Amino acid sequence: MKSWRADLALVLNTLIWGATFVVVKRALDDVSAFLFLALRFGLGALVLWAVFHRRLRKPSPGEWRGAVLCGIFLFSGYALQTIGLQFTSAPKSAFITGLSTAFVPLLGAAVYRIRPRPVELTGVGLALFGMGLMTLQGGGGGLGTGDALTLGCAVAFAGHIVTQGHYAGEMRFELLSLVQVGLCAGLAGALFWWAEVPRIAWRVEVAGAVLLTGLAATALAFSIQAWAQQYTTATRTALIFTLEPVFAWATSYLLAGETLSGRAAAGAFLILGGVLLVEMKPVPPRLHPSE
Repeated sequence: MKSWRADLALVLNTLIWGATFVVVKRALDDVSAFLFLALRFGLGALVLWAVFHRRLRKPSPGEWRGAVLCGIFLFSGYALQTIGLQFTSAPKSAFITGLSTAFVPLLGAAVYRIRPRPVELTGVGLALFGMGLMTLQGGGGGLGTGDALTLGCAVAFAGHIVTQGHYAGEMRFELLSLVQVGLCAGLAGALFWWAEVPRIAWRVEVAGAVLLTGLAATALAFSIQAWAQQYTTATRTALIFTLEPVFAWATSYLLAGETLSGRAAAGAFLILGGVLLVEMKPVPPRLHPSE
């Protein structure tokens, strides 16, 4: 029963992240990318500290190691994605980032000797094919600089999911979420002043994007993920996250009137089919890697 609640909580995460895509895209017209990340993660870290600090005791060395590793993977993914997006198209970036879904079972098998179940691999394959239909529109040439950076982003996000899946059962989710978000805030704050020309115009769109992503897409979402991965596998987590472009398209339709082509709609149904295939197929419980 807890695994179902965990999976539903992760679906909520993808809904939040998908819904914020349009908001962030508009805000980036008025704020530089790394400065936005610093504001987003900084606000998220402050909120998490205010909510959780009374319940935290001194972390053990193993807890510090796990939380810091998660934070490094998480920030690396966002940084590589942000830089790569300057040199590639948004659809290609979205699809290449989504390849993290395929990298998760491969990393899990290589690092923790976790062999994904056939039904999970089938669901991943359907979802990846669906993402390709949704995001790749025609020939895009070879692998350019932006594509290579975004591919590194996909590996980093996969590493984050696999690492968090390993440590989530060994430490409190409050500590895990606070440390990794705080580390992302610190790294973004240390980098934005020399990695880019900082700029910001405090318009309503920018303030709203910082508040929405800092509170919902960071403080809430990464706390949910840290809690949920105690009860579900890394492969299932990655598969559920393929729903993000579906929710992003739905939000774009509601807020900006953007409609789905027949090809993209077919891709959305394949993603949903891949997720449902895994969620509706009864499977025996699996022990956490630490066990």
